[in-house]
Amino acid sequence: MRTKDKRYIGIVLFPDVEELDAVGPYEVLAYWTRTFPSDGYSTLCISRNGGMVTCAKGLGIHAHSSFDQAPALDVLLHPGGVGTRPMLKNEEHLEWVREQRTAVPLMTSVCSGSLVFAAAGLLRNRPATTHWGALSELAKLDPTTLIDPDARFIDDGDLVTSAGVSAGIDMALHLVSRLAGVERAREVRRYIQYDPAPPV
Repeated sequence: MRTKDKRYIGIVLFPDVEELDAVGPYEVLAYWTRTFPSDGYSTLCISRNGGMVTCAKGLGIHAHSSFDQAPALDVLLHPGGVGTRPMLKNEEHLEWVREQRTAVPLMTSVCSGSLVFAAAGLLRNRPATTHWGALSELAKLDPTTLIDPDARFIDDGDLVTSAGVSAGIDMALHLVSRLAGVERAREVRRYIQYDPAPPV
């Protein structure tokens, strides 16, 4: 845990990002970093050009910063959603992801965000997961990826991937535990009252 210099967690926004992929982890991470600033982290949302981004189901979210103006990141979180599919052939975005890999100590993804990582070459011979509906796509993008179809999230050191949508909340709580300790993660989980008990 770092208490002097600020460290930044950046959540990537883009057109047609899946709402909960981004907002679920943001709730966890922003509550943590705003409530416990002495832990030394800050959470922000970034997009290529900054400003408003329209999500997959029509929700508008305002990014705090553009890619170019964002501070150096210690953690990058790439959500998924239908908006990831054009990214798989968007060399500008894939090159940006590769650049982040060289500079950001911890890269994370939610849902089909791992497809973008695979297309950028980040998952070569690495364990990873994604939304159940995208497992075959992940296998095609990089057959060397060691896919665990049953994992809620996979922590492989400098790379963490999670399964679909709500799994991003689990992964974000894991990040809090990893970066600030288990007790801090429990405090955050209690505040957001995250205690899954599906009604059906």
